Amino acid sequence: MISEHASPLATLGGVDAGGQNVHVAALSSALARRGHSVTVYTRRDDPALADRVTFAPGVEVVHITAGPERHILKDELLPYMEALGDGVAADWAQNPPDIVHGHFWMSGLAALRAAGSIAAERSIPVTQTFHALGAVKRRHQGLQDTSPPEREWLEPWVGRSADSVIATCSDEAFELKALGVPSTGIYVVPCGVDLSLFSPEGPAESKGRTFRIVTVGRLVQRKGVDLVIEAMARLVADTAQDVELVIVGGSGSADSLRDDPEVQRLSAKARELGVEDRVHIRGQLGLDALPAVYRSADVVACTPWYEPFGIVPLEAMASGVPVVASSVGGLIDTVVDGGTGIHVPPRDSAGIADALAALLSDEDLRRTLGRAGRERIEARYAWDQIAADTERSYRRTIARARGASSRSARGTVEGVSR
Repeated sequence: MISEHASPLATLGGVDAGGQNVHVAALSSALARRGHSVTVYTRRDDPALADRVTFAPGVEVVHITAGPERHILKDELLPYMEALGDGVAADWAQNPPDIVHGHFWMSGLAALRAAGSIAAERSIPVTQTFHALGAVKRRHQGLQDTSPPEREWLEPWVGRSADSVIATCSDEAFELKALGVPSTGIYVVPCGVDLSLFSPEGPAESKGRTFRIVTVGRLVQRKGVDLVIEAMARLVADTAQDVELVIVGGSGSADSLRDDPEVQRLSAKARELGVEDRVHIRGQLGLDALPAVYRSADVVACTPWYEPFGIVPLEAMASGVPVVASSVGGLIDTVVDGGTGIHVPPRDSAGIADALAALLSDEDLRRTLGRAGRERIEARYAWDQIAADTERSYRRTIARARGASSRSARGTVEGVSR
């Protein structure tokens, strides 16, 4: 695995620490449980980090020096991808892998460089998961998109150059085809969730009010947390519900959020709407603290402008909690409208308020959707199932790459003989 900015060792909830970290960590561990040996390469962002860290049985994290040994925003990492790829290739010198899996477009650049640098000795197939596509990001964020301009052409090149691409949802598969990625090399394998960690059984936090709405994730504008604040204010005004909103995420712990621009914006929004006393911004929480937060929720709101996949709805459904979700990206696949939650149009605070009102006013509906959500997760999104599906795609990718190599070799021989 190459995950240039998202180490499985990172604390979740910061600007560049979220679903990709969870995905890489959990997928690697699940593959190791299936008997594979997994190495996760990530960029060293602290000189104190050990070169190699055992993350789980069968999984090792390797820190590669590529650029300054400090945190750098992911959108500023492109100049260091050649060094990352070279560092990975150097580590492969004694023990090259059977396949390399790039996570995010810049990791794909490093993966292709590393694989290409030793191609004369051994062909290493490359598979790619993008986690987010620049074309979609530009469509929804416009001038607010902070991606480097090179992403516009480099990202499609990664998709077309890799031996295969693993899309996390059907919407992404359509987007990849539009970028010129051959459909025969696209496999759809969703993200997963830890069923032993996230479950309806176990301790739950105490609520501060009768009802609790929870949002979890990185605090960036596109996540739409301000829409949930607006919706709650509307709900309170229209129904006088005794409700609170708990927001998990941010650039640090609750005590250190004062200077976070998005926290300041959300706090100002809550003050403006007169619900400041009902909004609690918790900052980053360790993964072990999240289950009790989910279990305390009556509803989990996940209302981004767009979402490549979205792990939060899986964690909520695994915890037996209904979800109000924007009908975008991967949320269309994971949350069943009327079955495990309610879909709302993106950027529609009135629609969110209506969905919240419907759920908070009907305890039987919440229980029914919560049970169905857990059943759906057990049937489709357990990490062991995701690992098995990923392994299947790896085997097909390896066979595909060998076939292409064989055809290329035959073409060379035939060309010489003629």
